[in-house]
Amino acid sequence: MTPGGVAIVKDLVLVGGGHAHVAVLRSFGMKPMPGVRLTLIARDIETPYSGMLPGFIAGHYRFAECHIDLGPLAAFAGARLYHDEAIGIDRAKRHVLCAGRPPVPYDVLSLDIGSRPRQHDVPGSAEHTTPVKPIDGFAERWAEIVARVTADNRPLRIGVIGGGAGGVELTLAIHHRLRALLRQAGQDPDRLTFVLVTAHELLPTHNQKVGRIFARVLAERGVEVHTKSPVRSVEAGTVIASKRIALDEILWVTQAGAAQWIRESGFDCDDGGFVKVHDTLQTVSDPAVFAAGDVAAVETHPRPKAGVFAVRQGPPLTDNLRRALAGQAPRPFTPQSKFLSLISTGDKYAVASRGGWAAEAGWLWTLKDWIDRRFMDKYSDLPVMRTAPVAAVPSAGVADAAALQELSTIAMRCGGCGAKVGSTVLSRVMSRLAVIQRDDVVIGLNAPDDAAIVRPVPGKALIHTVDYFRAFIDDPYVFGRIAANHSLGDVYAMGGEPQTALAIATVPYGIESKVEDDLFQMMSGALTVLNEAGAALVGGHTSEGAELALGFAVTGAIAENEALRKGGLMPGQALILTKPLGTGTLFAAAMRRQARGIWIDEALASMQVTAREAATCLRRFGATACTDVTGFGLLGHLVEMTKPSGVEAEIRLGALPLLAGAVDTVRAGIFSSLQPQNLRLRRAIRDGEALKDDPRYALLFDPQTAGGLLAGVPEAAAAECVAELRRLGYIAAAIIGRVLPSGDAAEPIRVVA
Repeated sequence: MTPGGVAIVKDLVLVGGGHAHVAVLRSFGMKPMPGVRLTLIARDIETPYSGMLPGFIAGHYRFAECHIDLGPLAAFAGARLYHDEAIGIDRAKRHVLCAGRPPVPYDVLSLDIGSRPRQHDVPGSAEHTTPVKPIDGFAERWAEIVARVTADNRPLRIGVIGGGAGGVELTLAIHHRLRALLRQAGQDPDRLTFVLVTAHELLPTHNQKVGRIFARVLAERGVEVHTKSPVRSVEAGTVIASKRIALDEILWVTQAGAAQWIRESGFDCDDGGFVKVHDTLQTVSDPAVFAAGDVAAVETHPRPKAGVFAVRQGPPLTDNLRRALAGQAPRPFTPQSKFLSLISTGDKYAVASRGGWAAEAGWLWTLKDWIDRRFMDKYSDLPVMRTAPVAAVPSAGVADAAALQELSTIAMRCGGCGAKVGSTVLSRVMSRLAVIQRDDVVIGLNAPDDAAIVRPVPGKALIHTVDYFRAFIDDPYVFGRIAANHSLGDVYAMGGEPQTALAIATVPYGIESKVEDDLFQMMSGALTVLNEAGAALVGGHTSEGAELALGFAVTGAIAENEALRKGGLMPGQALILTKPLGTGTLFAAAMRRQARGIWIDEALASMQVTAREAATCLRRFGATACTDVTGFGLLGHLVEMTKPSGVEAEIRLGALPLLAGAVDTVRAGIFSSLQPQNLRLRRAIRDGEALKDDPRYALLFDPQTAGGLLAGVPEAAAAECVAELRRLGYIAAAIIGRVLPSGDAAEPIRVVA
């Protein structure tokens, strides 16, 4: 369902979180289109604003000040955020091909993925240089360069290849930043040499006055400049241009190029690989596909690759996407021929140009800073929108006739067995899923019948467990993975091996093709987890409902005398937790658009980590009791262990592994709706009032989804066990407390700072 409960008619998919697409998202948040579902496929959750990146490198801005957080913005727009990288477009099927998930279908598609430096025509450049784009890769390398410069007292030569605005601005930014850091550390900044190499004159796309100003500034800063020196090849530590230039660090900021998959997808492209578009921003190859920003080449109005054009393309792109979705002809637009360019000089000083005019001053940097911050404020200070009532069926301007005819039956959906997903849809989905086969499955999905028949594992007892919950994210594929992982947790906690699974799935009402894709995406995600676990999907029940939901009845096998029980804790053991806490408060914050996208991304990654290897490791190090931490929170599940074990326990707040942002959202007073019920268990804590104002204390009651395992391990083996868990990928695994003998106190849990 789309925001407002309207059935989905058309899918608008945005690939890339570029400057034009953030404008599209904000517009759709302000004015949704009934029946249109937005999906954003983004390689980076926090997308950089190019205008402020030199200031970030120079040290004038913090990371958050120059990056747009796509998590809250997508939530504001009612868009599904898929954290993945597009690797191709199947235009015949209208699918976006992704690196780490099933293809994503679209009715209308827009591309805004930016550009990257062209390196394929310069031997050795890909191996021996650091490209400035994609920005996230450069940001990591920049941190390494800073560490190297401040830790190494030897002379260093740092080179930038490219003399356009980007290369000149980057050179001056790193010059300002690194010299300032060395002065702060009491080191000699003159041991650094900065080198700029360009195939042309400086800033060839700007007027000559700008070039002369920057030639002077670079000379004043002592930068070694090599103009009209095209780089022929690069070796380790050496650039071969008009002469050999020795460099310790080489940064690549040359002419922009496009991702190779654009051309490979069959789009008509220019010599740089950029997709050709009409002045409507529709690609010349396919009217259902639009493109904007650096990746687009407007045939009738060629312009330089500059962020100002991507920003200005946002409104016309939004308008034409709306028109295309409504079945209306898009409108042409003409980009400005002249624009104000503001280029910083590393310090808080800038050069301005427009046409043949140029000027330089400190106040121009202040103007640039004001313009940039005003742009960023549009996407960080999002308005609080009231949800307006919308019609149950979108207007004819949005949906086509066939979709409207199908939607007219949605309001009259039956209950009971009539709520099942149709057999045709179900059959098509099942035919596309790769379900593993097991020899002990006599009748399963390979030969469907009224029920599955499975042979018991000889000499083993059966474990039966079931979990089911509604979706808390808009990504059905990732939700499917988490739901399967969560459902397997009980089997692993007891030390068993999963055998089979029955699915209980609910998909939102909609036209048949949308229902089918939601079900396919969700079950594809679930099967990646079930298949890896060796659990065969043998059947289930699928129905339509108001919202996406999924669960599994899982059967596992275990030797009866080897099962790990909750009641096996013993005094003298250490308590080990394999995953961090905080999913409840974080997703409550996400619903309010008060969680950073990177926090949610890290939480989703944690929830997709299987407990399988953790359970095996805990048993190997002598665990005698184990449970998975889920809805009752850490404290609730620990109480379930201490009571049957006849022991007490001590928890150290400072040792708790916590998800990034969890403390921040607790401090903001944001909690899961289940938190008040879990909080009733504070009666099990001895003298808990002393710590109640510590935000970590509240996280003891935070309900978890696909949380970690909590186990009692002999204290002598605990440190080695945690080290092994971390080697296995449970990087947050920690000893969080200890098991104590039962005492006279009525409260079995002690919490210390």
